[in-house]
Amino acid sequence: METMQLGNLTLTWLNGGVTNLDGGAMFGVVPKALWSKKYPVDEKNLVELRSDPIFLQKNGKNILIESGLGKGKLTEKQIRNFGVMEESNVEGSLAKLGLTPNDIDIVCMTHMHFDHAGGLTKRDGDGYKSVFPNAVIYTSQIEWDEMREPNIRSKNTYWKENWEALADQVKTFTGEFVVEEGIRMFHTGGHSAGHSIITIENEGEKAVHMADIMPTHAHPNVLWVLAYDDYPMDSIYAKQKWIPAEIEAGSWFIFYHDALYRAVKWDKEGNIMDAVERKYQKNR
Repeated sequence: METMQLGNLTLTWLNGGVTNLDGGAMFGVVPKALWSKKYPVDEKNLVELRSDPIFLQKNGKNILIESGLGKGKLTEKQIRNFGVMEESNVEGSLAKLGLTPNDIDIVCMTHMHFDHAGGLTKRDGDGYKSVFPNAVIYTSQIEWDEMREPNIRSKNTYWKENWEALADQVKTFTGEFVVEEGIRMFHTGGHSAGHSIITIENEGEKAVHMADIMPTHAHPNVLWVLAYDDYPMDSIYAKQKWIPAEIEAGSWFIFYHDALYRAVKWDKEGNIMDAVERKYQKNR
């Protein structure tokens, strides 16, 4: 498990599973000749995307950012279509830290698409139950509303098995929200109507989790947005607002999906100044 220090906070990436999705979908209208120079792609035009939650401790509380793909929930068809080469082992990762899922106090969900929310529940007989039964789960009100009543497009990624069993654990916010001192969630929209980003500040250092507004280190260009984005102009606006300002501030950008880097710092010219690399990288 990779870690990084943010002041006296330790951020640890857990094993949340991996998908392999169409590179064109992940880079929208950007030509492959451009994006393939930035991110590795295989002969089937698939790109590797992690789904690894970020764990930290603050004010005596155990906090997760995102939840992973989940384990034992996907059908054979879904595993094939989403290129799932590995399901979650968040429980195993927590065990290495001397913890269990019951010890998690807070889960921050930037949005509730299946590859972020699948790890919130697990099978229980013919139904499902919460993986983190003692946690408060935070997401935006807009996201929670659509999760429960998806539209004709979003029903393909908002699944009742990922929310029904834990509805009483969910607390929502509008605009922005302080999770704990120094940890904030900001509603952005874009990737989904209710999508949010997360900032972590500690001892003069800052990290920004742009989530699927900027899913990998290859997406800092404000116009490089996903074909999966429901509201691409909102994604572009959020990137215009946040990315230059956080680069100027010297912030870390941390990732849930990136197969190469856990975190990067860019200079104003877009060069990587510092990075936390994944120890194992399939395509390098």
